[in-house]
Amino acid sequence: MARLGAQFGPDITFLGVDPCDLDDRSTYSDADVVIVGAPLDGGATFRSGARFGPSALRQGCYLPHDGSRPSLALRVDGLTDLRVYDAGDVDMFNGNIEQAVQRLEEAVYKIASAGAIPITLGGDHTVAWPDHTGVARHHGFGKVSMIHFDAHADTGDIQMGSLVSHGTPMRRLIESGALRGDRFLQMGLRGYWPDETILQWMAAQGLRSYEMTEIVTRGLDECLSEAFTIAIDDCVGVYLSVDVDVCDPGHAPGTGTPEPGGFSSRQLLDAVRRICYELPVLGLDVVEVSPPYDHADITALLGNRVILEAVSAIARRRKDKEQGTVWDPAEPLLHGREIDEQLRLITMGEQARRNGEGTRHVHHH
Repeated sequence: MARLGAQFGPDITFLGVDPCDLDDRSTYSDADVVIVGAPLDGGATFRSGARFGPSALRQGCYLPHDGSRPSLALRVDGLTDLRVYDAGDVDMFNGNIEQAVQRLEEAVYKIASAGAIPITLGGDHTVAWPDHTGVARHHGFGKVSMIHFDAHADTGDIQMGSLVSHGTPMRRLIESGALRGDRFLQMGLRGYWPDETILQWMAAQGLRSYEMTEIVTRGLDECLSEAFTIAIDDCVGVYLSVDVDVCDPGHAPGTGTPEPGGFSSRQLLDAVRRICYELPVLGLDVVEVSPPYDHADITALLGNRVILEAVSAIARRRKDKEQGTVWDPAEPLLHGREIDEQLRLITMGEQARRNGEGTRHVHHH
């Protein structure tokens, strides 16, 4: 199969899921989810290394890479309950960022137009511009809202003389019409950028930006619930963009622009699960994982789990919709399992007695 393959690192798929070839739609015609790597860090303005993110995200797990991950919390196996494929990495020359983003947009559009949810493994946050655009080309410009987790607004205009960087993708999206400013929700902003001029532009576009002080004061769940109402108003679905630097550097050290005072990994995983379970997610990316700056794979492991949490929640959402059930996050882990296990043990014991395989006395001579 002539798939894209890996640009950096071993040519493997995400946790062992089946590969596909984006140039041959028959290889993913039944797909619910298609994963694609975007090994780009040519848009980074501080620490580079996110080009190695896709490889780290695919490998970031201590369990067998067998294409299966049953979720303890959600009681589904997102990688098997859904048809999940990995198309490999888009070829990206970091010295030609304009070409790189065009290639990624085409790849994401192919996935979305085939009826699947594209999941992009970044790469720096530049990739959110072509990612969301590719989804919006299929579902309609202005019809796909975005929930954006990040320490930074990424709404700059020109950085270091370039319109294309990891600090400008959201402005490019809004200016192009792919994303409505008043359907753009940001979570986790903090620190000392952007400046007042950019903040005024954001306000004029109708952005809703939740800075960490507001989130801490009001509570993350309340802010998410409010954002959800806006995100689904007059839109067909939501795009989720997760910059790992939304988490405190203690939870995600391997990133290009770390900013102290962010989410815990637990908060991020819970939020991603809520979004993908409660909202119609049409695409997502996980970006800014920079393995050269990681410690003990902390950031890669978190990014891997963000993807798994999203896929598992999407699978649970679809299962509940089909069966008319509702997932209860307060349900104890073993609820509904005790009786089945007791019956299994009783049956085994009865079978052993019938076969004369009960406990035997050992005679010593």
